[in-house]
Amino acid sequence: AMLRLTILTCFLFVALSAAAEPWYKNAIVYQIYPRSFKDSDGDGIGDLNGITSELEHVADIGADAIWLSPIYKSPQVDFGYDISNFTDIEPTYGTLADFDRLVKKAKSLGLKVILDFVPNHTSHQHPWFKESSQKTGRYDDFYVWRDAKIVDGIRHPPNNWLSNFQNSAWEWNDVRKQYYLHQFATGQPDLNYRNATLRQEMSKVLTFWMDRGVSGFRIDAINHMYEDSRFLDEPSANRTDIPKTDYDSLVHIYTKDQSETYEVLKDWRKLMDDHSNHTKTDPKMILTEAYASLDLTVKYYNSGSTVPFNFMFIVDLHNNSNAMDFKRLIDRWMKAVPSGKVANWVVGNHDNHRVASRFGRHRADEMTMLAMTLPGIAVIYNGDEIGMEDRNFTYKETVDPVGCNSGPARYYLRSRDPERTPYQWDNTTSAGFSTNKTTWLPVHSNYKTLNLKRQKEEYYSHYQVFKSLMNVKKRPVIERGSLKVEVYDQRILSITRALGNDTVIVMTNPSSKPAAVNISSRNVPPVLIVYTAGIDSNVRPGTLAFSNSLFVPEYSSIMFTSLNIYWSDHNV
Repeated sequence: AMLRLTILTCFLFVALSAAAEPWYKNAIVYQIYPRSFKDSDGDGIGDLNGITSELEHVADIGADAIWLSPIYKSPQVDFGYDISNFTDIEPTYGTLADFDRLVKKAKSLGLKVILDFVPNHTSHQHPWFKESSQKTGRYDDFYVWRDAKIVDGIRHPPNNWLSNFQNSAWEWNDVRKQYYLHQFATGQPDLNYRNATLRQEMSKVLTFWMDRGVSGFRIDAINHMYEDSRFLDEPSANRTDIPKTDYDSLVHIYTKDQSETYEVLKDWRKLMDDHSNHTKTDPKMILTEAYASLDLTVKYYNSGSTVPFNFMFIVDLHNNSNAMDFKRLIDRWMKAVPSGKVANWVVGNHDNHRVASRFGRHRADEMTMLAMTLPGIAVIYNGDEIGMEDRNFTYKETVDPVGCNSGPARYYLRSRDPERTPYQWDNTTSAGFSTNKTTWLPVHSNYKTLNLKRQKEEYYSHYQVFKSLMNVKKRPVIERGSLKVEVYDQRILSITRALGNDTVIVMTNPSSKPAAVNISSRNVPPVLIVYTAGIDSNVRPGTLAFSNSLFVPEYSSIMFTSLNIYWSDHNV
């Protein structure tokens, strides 16, 4: 009886420990760009019913949550990031009833739905802005308005602030006879978070969507929400290689990363926690987008963010980075994550070139392999699981406002169209994205050979690699195993995860020469097995490998595991 009691006590302890872990501790978050995912009605534009119809694919690759880029009512000046109604669906994408069906289907597949929340600005078509332009009562102070600066009788903007989308961040409003601030497109006037009524309205927006079953929010451009109230000119970055109208020509000390931002986030965190407690639902996930220094990024953890996006694979590392660069930045991030918080690794998104184009086609699987092996949350952009690539655009084809505003000589440096092309489902019309031959952005010409259907049928493909990585990620060794990040021979990056008898080792070789690595002196099994490898590595999964000579070809990434992991997953 005593033995039974001990076993029962141990079982309960393990069960309670597992229950105490948040749902997102080891999650895969899959970003869907709705306009480009799946078109259900043949108009050449993706929509909610299209997403709903393909949610089985998202579940199949092991995602725990989907993050939808904006689906709210919008004139589409910035393709949904200019919102004219925060609590309704853009008719091009569907209806609230369609959204409810999407959430229901996602839930049935074990997927949580996360929405893109865009607090920094609205559309200039939003009723609030129209009322504010008229100086109407409660809306008078909802936006950032300033008087013109008159020099020699000529009207000028209040200061030198620049828009992310080029040129002045100030636009004259002829109705109100003042300038309004827009840190992005002219059709995206900045909201004034020093107004308490506005903050209440935005809290109502979050509650509206949580009541509809949303499990969290990705907060867009959070570090742009506040500006220094003195409205001082920003200093020059002393860049001679770019025009003075370019956003990067100034150092943004007054328009970004202001301390008040963190206080608003704390309020939103409390609102979401209260909602979860009241409705007895899982904790809400907050993902914060801030291209900021490490210190300022990590600070979002302590203000309530679950996932302060870690953009190191996008911003800090590139195809010329060596193994030591990777180790240094991974170590730095892991050291910076506060105790009790969860690390995250962003492989790609809709604002940056695709991983296969940033690092090269032959390294398309490498960043995903790292993101799925390192502790915490992997954030995957739709299409990266099949190695989709950027499409080159002419200036005439360009529709992204930041690309258009940059002009024919510089558009390709700033346009985000290349990474936003329609998802490549198969080799039929418009890659199976739409029945329409004309789509909102052209389909990449490589869709005949690079598509999901073909990769599902192939033994070696990006999809098959992703599925293998997903299988390993779901194991306890990745969720809570030890972590070692090492560099061998000055060029091989090694990530080792271990728990009990389970060992997972990822080795990447970003150099141009193959290498054989001896790790037999480490506490690892003498015999390992290739679980999966980048598709251009020419290394076959299931191949035995010896710890005194692990072979890693040039520009390759390989996942080795202990034999028991491979055998249990392959029913050997």
